[in-house]
Parts: sequence; structure tokens; C-alpha cells
Amino acid sequence: MSRVALGLAYDGSAWQGWQTQPHRQTVQDTLESALASFCGVKGAVPTICAGRTDTGVHGAMQVVHLDTELDRRMESWVRGVNAFLPPSVSVQWAQLVSDEFHARFSARARTYVYLVWRGRVRPALWAGRAGWCFQPLDVDAMRAAAQALLGEHDFSSFRSSQCQAKHPVRHMHRLDIEERGPFLVFTLKANAFLHHMVRNIMGALLQIGQGREAVDWMAQLLSWRDRKRGAPTFSPDGLYLSAIDYPAEFGLEELDGGSLLLSPFTQTY
Repeated sequence: MSRVALGLAYDGSAWQGWQTQPHRQTVQDTLESALASFCGVKGAVPTICAGRTDTGVHGAMQVVHLDTELDRRMESWVRGVNAFLPPSVSVQWAQLVSDEFHARFSARARTYVYLVWRGRVRPALWAGRAGWCFQPLDVDAMRAAAQALLGEHDFSSFRSSQCQAKHPVRHMHRLDIEERGPFLVFTLKANAFLHHMVRNIMGALLQIGQGREAVDWMAQLLSWRDRKRGAPTFSPDGLYLSAIDYPAEFGLEELDGGSLLLSPFTQTY
């Protein structure tokens, strides 16, 4: 029995999230069905992912692992599984890993990127792929407010009521805001994220950027530990799981789909 790790990219607007559901309109259900076809087995081939994404959230770099008795070249896993997947889901790479590797529990950090289109009119070509804000935004105010979230904190104020995590404490390593033409690019890196945590942080940042709340409201919100006092949950449209960090012992290079995701901005704007 061998353990194989796969790197995935997917357009989340076509799916009801990552995790398997009875209606089977999820990325996990689709991938496991494709794996069963490739492996020539009935049913589904079980997989474990690095981070479960919600409905409408995209994957620039999702990592899964599976155990299999099938002996194939890694390139065959990529091309073979993709032959059974729809256009909105694609295996990017495959690699043999040790039995100690676990896509979720071995991960040291995850990075999400959120794209926001700033413009008077909604962007038709970015529908489902970027959030939209037509009000003017004070980027410096949002950057100042974001500093309050760095480090280890209780993120209860940004946690969905449906969150199943055992505790709300997370360590935020990075929260950057870049201006790229009509886009704002938010990059958030933490050891792990709570359910709706990024989208709730985005809602709070935009409230501050629009001048509806002061910069120090972010620190107050964090200290209150009360989701009911926070901002509305922002749209999933522009949210991408972008990178997963693993210890070097597993032989996986830095898995960052964000560079590919953002390359068009560098070239176009």
C-alpha cells in the first residue's frame, strides 16, 4: 500500500464546497469518483484534504492524500485522473509520500488570497471569481486595522456559529493588502482557519475601509470574542485557498498556487 499526495486546483463557483454531501455536488465527491474510475474500483476512493473550502470558494492549491495499491507513474496519476474530471477541477501534480504524511494534520500553515474588484460597476468577466466593492476604500486604514490580527488570538468574533473546531485560537502569520490596478489583493496566512474566518475578517476590513468603523474597531472586535458584534460575512466569490506549508521532511516544495493566480495582474496591470 502506497500513500500518494495530489495537488488540486478548482473553480469553486461550480460546486457546493469541498466536503462530501448526499447530493454529491462537491469537489471531494467528484474527485473520489474520478479516482475510482482511474483505479478501476467500485464506489469512491477516500481522500483527506488540507483544508475544507466552502461553497463558492476556489482552490488554487488544495492538497489531498490517498492510500492505494495501484502502481503508476506520478505523471499517469495527473493525466489519468484528469481524464475523468470536469473542466472546473484539475490535478496539478502527484507525489509519493511517506505513511507519516497527512494532508491536514501535517500542514503547518495555510494561505488564502482574496481578490476584490474596486469599481462603480460589477465586473462581468470576474463574476464568481472576485469580490466587488463599489464604495471608495481607505487602504491605509485597512492595513492599519489588519495589524491587530497578527499573532496568536482568540478569533471567536470571526467564527461561524456552525464551526466545528475544538477551539477558536489561531496564529495569524501574515495579512497583507496590495493594490494592483482595479484590484485589491488580500493575503492571509495562519496555522489554520476557522469556518468563515477569512470572509468575516474581510467583512470587518471593508467596514473600516468604507469609513463605517474606526481603525481601532478591529482590535475591539477581536477582544469582544462575540461574532454577533462583527461585520456581515463577505462573499465567497474572490476567496482562493492559495498555499499549504509542510515540513521539509516530507519532500514537498512550497506549495503556492498564489503566484500562478496573481501572474495575470503583474502582466496586465
